[in-house]
Amino acid sequence: MTTTQPLDNAPNAEASIIDGKAFAEILRKNVAVGARAFREKRGRAPGLAVVLVGSDPASQVYVKTKMKKALESGIDSFPHLLESDTSEADLLNLIDKLNNDRYVHGILVQLPLPAHIDESKVIAAINPAKDVDGFHPINVGLLGQGKAKLIPCTPLGCLMMLKDQIGDLSGKKAVIVGRSNIVGKPMASLLLQENCTVTIVHSRTRDLITECRQADILVVAIGRAEFIDARAIKPGAVVIDVGINRVEKSGVSVLVGDVDFDSAKDIAAAMTPVPGGVGPMTVACLMKNTLAAAEAIESNTAARY
Repeated sequence: MTTTQPLDNAPNAEASIIDGKAFAEILRKNVAVGARAFREKRGRAPGLAVVLVGSDPASQVYVKTKMKKALESGIDSFPHLLESDTSEADLLNLIDKLNNDRYVHGILVQLPLPAHIDESKVIAAINPAKDVDGFHPINVGLLGQGKAKLIPCTPLGCLMMLKDQIGDLSGKKAVIVGRSNIVGKPMASLLLQENCTVTIVHSRTRDLITECRQADILVVAIGRAEFIDARAIKPGAVVIDVGINRVEKSGVSVLVGDVDFDSAKDIAAAMTPVPGGVGPMTVACLMKNTLAAAEAIESNTAARY
């Protein structure tokens, strides 16, 4: 499933674009085949409930995208759009109802939540068998043991693209920039399972550039626009840019990653663009997880907690 393309705007560069949009389309088509078979066998589609609290514009866009892609993948979507002043108790009551709803196989609570709601408490309230984000403490622990069935969507998408680009990752030196619970830490677990030698660097790392330059695989998820440039990239490395930042350039608002694309493209062997790289794969992996959760729940193979 190779989805890399030569960089048309850099004829002297060896880097290739890892086309996450094309890869995600293939993955969603595969999910749609599975969802169709599920519907034929069970009499209903896999079901995904997405909960949004408040009116954050970026979150609203993400939710609409997820609902659209669910429909395209043959998955029923159940949006729950709540006011920003919804109480924590009311949100927890909704999650309890969704946990017990036989038509809902996956539950996603869009983050961030308003300040008055404890995110960790909300995540822990989701049935781990329906935790399609892979954030529940039990699923996090299973990931660390290499036993997780529901893996955080962004790291999973990154891993799929890396394996498609490189093949066997065993023995590769991987450096992850960023130590978040959503990307950095689960990405490290996944790469360790692939027998990579893994280093996580972060804001307290001494000589971050030198550490990054050791990487055959560089995954950047630090949330700072164009933070990593050519100085931090080993020639021939594969670079996965997880960041998405809106900045002004020449008076125009544009989206950029955590990697300075223009300088990195002349050093890296392959890299993901922003937009069109990791983002589409994150949503596609959400659909993949929802189908997996539905199959496990309906076949009574989901773990009991």
